[in-house]
Amino acid sequence: MKLSDKEKMILDGQKGLVKQKAMELIVRYCRVVGAETLCKVTWADLFCGSHHYLDVVPSDDFDVIFSKMSLCSSEIVNLEKMDAQCICFSGVDADCSEVSDGMLMSPEKKARNARFLSRFVDAGVVLSGNCIPYLTGFIPLMGEHFVSCESSAVLFMNSAWGACGNGDGIEASFCAAVCGRTPLAGKHLPENRIGTDLVVVDIEPRSVHDWDLLGYTLGRQLPPHSIPVLTGDYPRPTSIQLKAFFASLACAAGTELCHIVGLTPEAGTHGQALNHRKPNLTIEIGAVDMTASLQELSGHGREKIDYVSLGCPHYHIDELRRIAAYLDGKRIHPDTTVHLWTAGTIKHMADRCGYTETIEDAGARLLTGSCPSTRGYPDGVRSAAYDSAKQRISAAQETDAKLFYGSWKACLQSAISGYWEGR
Repeated sequence: MKLSDKEKMILDGQKGLVKQKAMELIVRYCRVVGAETLCKVTWADLFCGSHHYLDVVPSDDFDVIFSKMSLCSSEIVNLEKMDAQCICFSGVDADCSEVSDGMLMSPEKKARNARFLSRFVDAGVVLSGNCIPYLTGFIPLMGEHFVSCESSAVLFMNSAWGACGNGDGIEASFCAAVCGRTPLAGKHLPENRIGTDLVVVDIEPRSVHDWDLLGYTLGRQLPPHSIPVLTGDYPRPTSIQLKAFFASLACAAGTELCHIVGLTPEAGTHGQALNHRKPNLTIEIGAVDMTASLQELSGHGREKIDYVSLGCPHYHIDELRRIAAYLDGKRIHPDTTVHLWTAGTIKHMADRCGYTETIEDAGARLLTGSCPSTRGYPDGVRSAAYDSAKQRISAAQETDAKLFYGSWKACLQSAISGYWEGR
């Protein structure tokens, strides 16, 4: 490997033990992926706090858990300052008070989570507490190198902005944040960002739900490791629609970069996105494909609904505005629990605008910093509905409940009646 003088100093331990352990893992990672050099990471989006992934370590000591789970080190080290600009998603917000009916978190677990998050704050991590970092200040520009633990965020920032990052996972992201370096490989290299497959979109997705379903429909047809290039006569998507599209696409296919012709910086034309090469595969997506996806994701028939979870990825303020307007004067069925998820900064805006009050007056709850995938499910849930294909796919692995999928309006209509009414 070709390391700079500073990188050699970090690997030799001259910049501290914690950076040395992080660099050791990054160097091992380079050997695995065949990288000869490193690139400087300017942004890191991490998964911090006392979440359930860490329960495999039989310890309550932060440094023991961080060393083993984040640095993959049997030698215990103390976390110091991170090298990159860091924000984090956490299992539950540090200031969460909804212990019983909101976050399902005991006072003991809440205190442990707050203690862990406090250590990350001391290391320079900003507690953003959301899965939409690109909407709350995490903005690597075109050509900047970042790491992220959130698959949909990787896809969004690669595709919408031309920033450079891989779906590295929790450990590699933490080590990169600590030592400020990651392998110069994968989507960090221009030659690995060229489109591989042409996707002709033969429908007109107009709503967030349409784009969410399109992401899943495309994802289940893509070959592994492909970089799709979207073309077609469809309306230009908004950032909110792309948020849903990239989340379902990342979950269905593991895709890290999707060129949208006329929107992605590297895709002014589909020829540019493909580097003027012939695509490996041409995929056409029409109404029949979308219908097949919808039938696959949603249960059928009229069914009593126990639980509705909306906001995956976390809701934008405009989505909350629309939901508040819809729920104004309505009432959720008393036997149905409805949780809406957003970022703490966005909830603050919703509070000021009165959206939170309207939503909660209707019987729903607006929560931050988590989702059922990390928080778990309320007791007795036998049926659940989602407006997110990503959440619906995750739920199949986490609960035995009968699952339904539809637009946010279809989900709320069902929550009001108490029965699934989606079509």
